[in-house]
Amino acid sequence: MIQSWLTRYGRRRRLIAAALAALAVMSAFVATRPTPEATVLVATRDLSPGPLSPGDFVPASLNHPPTGAVRAAAAGQVLASPMRKGEPLTDVRLLQSFRLPPGMVATPVRIADAAAAKLLSPGATITVLATWEEAQPARPVAEEVRVITIPPPAQAASEAHGALVVLATTPTQAAELAAAQTTGHLSITMKPNLT
Repeated sequence: MIQSWLTRYGRRRRLIAAALAALAVMSAFVATRPTPEATVLVATRDLSPGPLSPGDFVPASLNHPPTGAVRAAAAGQVLASPMRKGEPLTDVRLLQSFRLPPGMVATPVRIADAAAAKLLSPGATITVLATWEEAQPARPVAEEVRVITIPPPAQAASEAHGALVVLATTPTQAAELAAAQTTGHLSITMKPNLT
């Protein structure tokens, strides 16, 4: 009787060991199986902020695409920040990520120093200063306003005319900016990004 019990116990142990070995093999297969590639849009060349063209991106397969990767139809949208060739496009790179808050308006202003405007990117917080006479100090016209976009300059445009920047402002700030740039020169100060 003891012998039959030992025989049955030995068989059960072998069955349990075989089942555990099969489970281990299956687990190893699942863990090492390659993840399916996802098709996302990647830049065909170095891109500057501004409207996107159909040839700016091509579909590419990536094993581990970034969160928010855009998979199709980027043409016609506005790129918010520069991109390098081969970089995948994500939703935060598109201007739709910088929507106008309620009660704000989009206000285009021309900054006198085009080189200073090149330091900006959509989402930056700036203060716009105006000066009318050389002997007078500049005064703030719109404080801590957000840059929505920086339109690409026209090919024939000269930097002598400054750079166009679109800001999110209150209607009152928009009116003050319009008056200031009609008779004066606008400059900016930038708030450091501490995030």
